Amino acid sequence: MVSGTIFHCKKNSWPREEYVSRITLQLLDYDSAAPPEQAWRRRLNSHANILKEFSITFMEAIKMVGLGFRLWSYVREEASHGRKAPIDPFNKESTKPSASQGVPLGGMGSGSISRGFRGEFRQWQIIPGLCEGSPVMANQFSIFISRDGGNRRFASVLAPGQPEGLGKSGDHGISSWGWNLSGQHSSYHALFPRAWTIYDGEPDPELKISCRQISPFIPHNYKDSSLPSAVFVYTLVNNGKERAKVSLLFTWANSAGGVSHLSGEHVNEPFIGEDNVSGVLLHHKTAKDNPPVTFAIAACETQNVNVTVLPCFGLAEVNCVTAKDMWSKMTQDGQFDRENFNAGPSMPSMPGETLCAAVSASTWVEPHGKCTVAFAVAWSSPKVKFLKGSSYYRRYTKYYGTSPRAAEELVHYSLTNYKRWEEEIEKWQDPVLKDDRLPEWYKFTLFNELYFLVAGGTVWIDSMEPVGSSLNDKQQPTKDESTKTTLTEKIDTEGLVMELRNGANLDKADDGLRDHGKGHVLEEETVLPLKKAKQSCSLTETQDECDDVGRFLYLEGVEYIMWCTYDVHFYASFALLDLFPKIELSIQREFAKAVLSEDGRKVRFLAEGNWGIRKVRGAVPHDLGTHDPWKEMNAYNIHDTSKWKDLNPKFVLQVYRDFAATGDMTFGIDVWPSVRAAMDYMDQFDLDGDGLIENDGFPDQTYDTWTVHGVSAYCGCLWLAALQAAAAMAFQLGDEEFGEKCKRKFIMAKHAFEAKLWNGSYFNYDSGSSSNSKSIQADQLAGQWYTASSGLPNLFDDLKIKSTLQKIFDYNVMKVKGGRMGAVNGIQPNGKVDETCMQSREIWTGVTYAVASTMILAGMEEKGFSTAEGIFIAGWSENGFGYWFQTPEAWTLDGHFRSLIYMRPLAIWGMQWALSMPRAVLEPPEISIMDRIDMSTLTSRSTRTEADGRKASSKQKGFWNSMFSCTC
Repeated sequence: MVSGTIFHCKKNSWPREEYVSRITLQLLDYDSAAPPEQAWRRRLNSHANILKEFSITFMEAIKMVGLGFRLWSYVREEASHGRKAPIDPFNKESTKPSASQGVPLGGMGSGSISRGFRGEFRQWQIIPGLCEGSPVMANQFSIFISRDGGNRRFASVLAPGQPEGLGKSGDHGISSWGWNLSGQHSSYHALFPRAWTIYDGEPDPELKISCRQISPFIPHNYKDSSLPSAVFVYTLVNNGKERAKVSLLFTWANSAGGVSHLSGEHVNEPFIGEDNVSGVLLHHKTAKDNPPVTFAIAACETQNVNVTVLPCFGLAEVNCVTAKDMWSKMTQDGQFDRENFNAGPSMPSMPGETLCAAVSASTWVEPHGKCTVAFAVAWSSPKVKFLKGSSYYRRYTKYYGTSPRAAEELVHYSLTNYKRWEEEIEKWQDPVLKDDRLPEWYKFTLFNELYFLVAGGTVWIDSMEPVGSSLNDKQQPTKDESTKTTLTEKIDTEGLVMELRNGANLDKADDGLRDHGKGHVLEEETVLPLKKAKQSCSLTETQDECDDVGRFLYLEGVEYIMWCTYDVHFYASFALLDLFPKIELSIQREFAKAVLSEDGRKVRFLAEGNWGIRKVRGAVPHDLGTHDPWKEMNAYNIHDTSKWKDLNPKFVLQVYRDFAATGDMTFGIDVWPSVRAAMDYMDQFDLDGDGLIENDGFPDQTYDTWTVHGVSAYCGCLWLAALQAAAAMAFQLGDEEFGEKCKRKFIMAKHAFEAKLWNGSYFNYDSGSSSNSKSIQADQLAGQWYTASSGLPNLFDDLKIKSTLQKIFDYNVMKVKGGRMGAVNGIQPNGKVDETCMQSREIWTGVTYAVASTMILAGMEEKGFSTAEGIFIAGWSENGFGYWFQTPEAWTLDGHFRSLIYMRPLAIWGMQWALSMPRAVLEPPEISIMDRIDMSTLTSRSTRTEADGRKASSKQKGFWNSMFSCTC
């Protein structure tokens, strides 16, 4: 935790005044129109360079020949069935990625549209698992200004320059529009989920314009945060001597990205809604039997603002109204005809024809006067369809039903509630933004990395029941009634919960395994005494009945199409736990149920070409699937992840952290059988009986090209932490026998781990004899990270922890470009980067944030922030590589990326967790059953202070020390 003002010496490198004049900032100090003091900033005329993807070396290619051939064959096989393989390095998008991204639109789980910092709408992810990266250039805001009785006019698209490929200005398409903005005096300011674009005298030198983009991403608000909508609030300030007529134009193509606008049978329809919200509905018929989507663009008419629409225009001369005609009408009149509202639905578009719509909002701005104009966009795509599975209703349909016309209600709700959204967003963000102890880059990067929870391919459904089931055959879907608990509970006479585990009593996600005839679920019955449940809801209720949050999925990345990849969620989950804890617990319950299931269908693993079964009972799945999530898990098929050594410990550690942080006893009771099963499953990997697991000589963990031999620092440390967490949880739930078992094993394993790997300054990569066995791995204290984040005692003494972190800082961080790129995964003791494989030489953004979190927890705050700042400098700064709002999994020393828009960088929220852990973690409950083994003085947990400087209570330290005291 930050204990003082050690960052006051940091230069404030992002002052607003360098991007917006002081006079303009003063003029816009109205209705939140001025950009915030802390934000990521870029000038609109900044160059968006093309990003460079990594390439493997010749030797790496030789080693991967077999994998490459088998993967290519698998990709072709999936394509023959009309499906995209979860990992496909052979078919890249034709549009090269560029440094052009900005804050995405919408809430979580209902599809997303990103918006570049120069104003283009791109990265369309309306259909789950499909990302259309190219911008739809007809989607624009434009402005028309008339002064001095029409003698002075300005007309311009509010985007800089004329993008390539628009055609000649004499065409009838959007090339005929006024692409006049230079962008030299305009700037973009991002603080997710909001963004500001300031036009400081462009295109009219006497008009200051602020466009504020707002999306409903509101922590702990599980309704509004699911809504597919965004609002654009324009604030106009006239600092001239004469009144100005200003018309703002919002144009939108009937498209879901890519070339979908050319597929035909699309229909546009004007509407006038309640509270003077008016606009156009664009009904889009998707290809390949994907569910349709309806867009709504709208503006709010007020006493001073007049709203008109043009329901249909085209981009070719054959259209009755062309884009050129539309622009001419706006240039001349500044508005459309009111009769257009009576036009009704258009004729369906023909294949190859693009159908667009426009909404205009016109107003007069008096000299030195101000005016506000609000637009909104929303989309209604109620069904989520998975290619090999069922269709489900999205979360927002719980509140707005399943009609495509819900888009009209969504824009109305957005335009009448955005001010409340902003109040809640500011209340959430202000404590961080106003904390002078924190470096400025960290404040806005912390929030901006959350873009992934919107743009990371998220899916949020209301019910596990498929569309068309008895529960979901109505216009308004009902609450989820399908989920069965994995426990059969009964209450004894003293009110204690007695738990009967029955592996066959799984939810309907596991029924799909039986339907194939090859899978099976092992059954086991045990009776365990558990502590009293302290929740208000009954233990017989399903999770949705207690905490109705539906079910949530998010992709590992837009290039690695697997839902809720668990080894990566381990890093990213701090964000969900902090901001949407009910979603985090819901995901954990899904994996807990999966642990107790088995899917016996045969799968070929591509790394070696060997065969195995899809899901082994007791093993934590790698992911929840791709084309049939929840029912066909482990879409990842490079290696057999049932033999991975990190997944099970990561499950136990995340469960315990969440249990400790939320104090949710019902959650703990529900998932405890899975924790036990996950721990017992790992016994098979302790080959010599010393309590410590061994790796099997292949990449059997999240670093899936980096081979490990024998005991490893990464997996071994995770295992030690899992033993400690499992013991702590067992004692709190009353399963003392299992707790004692984990305690004894922890003591043995800790001794073996230190004896085999500690070399006096850090832990060796592994206990083998390969050339990289003594490498310094940046992530070697991942288990200690979780231990400290969960309020448990340190795994090692302070000297070892700080010595290891200092070594990582000196070598993995500072010996790579002077600490300006993050922490390289592996580095040799001689200071040279470990070139063993692709991943050993990479810098992983999320791992760097995790290492920084561990440093903060160890009292090395300044080194922690310096480590993480390398990711900001290389990825987000003006002189970096251009990875803002698309942070990749990794980059090489020359800045080439691997896997853009990736889940793991959400680990920056692990830093925030370290800075401000909840009281429930800092002050664990009193338990009086710890002194079962006569031992003393396991290294005590180092004292950490809360964010306000208070010391952890002596009761807390005494409790945990008595629990894990030993002689070793």
